[in-house]
Amino acid sequence: MARSDTGKWVARAAATGGGKTYRGQRPLKWYGSLTLICLLGLSLIWYSRYERQHPSSNGQPTTGTKWVSALSFDVCGVQTPNVPANPKAKATPQLSTTGDGLIRISPSSDANAGGNATLGRFVSLYPGMLLTSSSVRVPGKGSSTVGRTWRTGDRCPKGTPDADKQGNVIVQVYTTFTAKKPIIVDQPDAYRLGNNQLITVAFVPHGASIPKPPGTVVSAMLTASEAASSPTTTVPTLTPPVSVPATSPTTAAPGSSTTVASSPTTTTG
Repeated sequence: MARSDTGKWVARAAATGGGKTYRGQRPLKWYGSLTLICLLGLSLIWYSRYERQHPSSNGQPTTGTKWVSALSFDVCGVQTPNVPANPKAKATPQLSTTGDGLIRISPSSDANAGGNATLGRFVSLYPGMLLTSSSVRVPGKGSSTVGRTWRTGDRCPKGTPDADKQGNVIVQVYTTFTAKKPIIVDQPDAYRLGNNQLITVAFVPHGASIPKPPGTVVSAMLTASEAASSPTTTVPTLTPPVSVPATSPTTAAPGSSTTVASSPTTTTG
């Protein structure tokens, strides 16, 4: 090939950015690896979030478990009194409250154990209580904050710290008593209950401070949890000693002779 022809070929290749074969080669492996890394990262983020919101995902609580968690409600900046004892507590004591601000988690059947031991299940067993991601109703009377259904976007009533502000349903959970930061539960009805958790169901404006359950409730929770975890000590039954009557000395009857054996006499020579 003449030198001039070679120069023309190089010039054409430079002008077109390379031949068709070169332009058709794309780094498919690089793009594939990048896509796989992104999918793996998203999966790990989703799994981590799921684990945080479902801390008891390993089949707990099982039947026979005795757990307690603290529960409080905050409506428009007003922490409402403890809800009364569950009217159905005697019929369904497995997920209930006795009016002390505690959720008692004591499943005795699969219907209330494992993945069924949810906040939504507890709410469904309490007549008049409602909780979804966008609505809440605290059972009770005598206050503008209880006994009515609050939905996202409703305005707080007069006389409350958040009066005339739009509220939102927010469920805040400290997953353990020692947890430093709470999580916000997106699906409260599906949230699985755990032991020694601090749960506050709130209807407040965005950005509002949400308190933990009252100190008296937390103290009651710790006391109940300690009592439930303490092993039962069985005191052995002691058999009372059997008294054996003392043998009475024999008394000779009057007129009877008693023969006393004589000691042998030794004669000294």
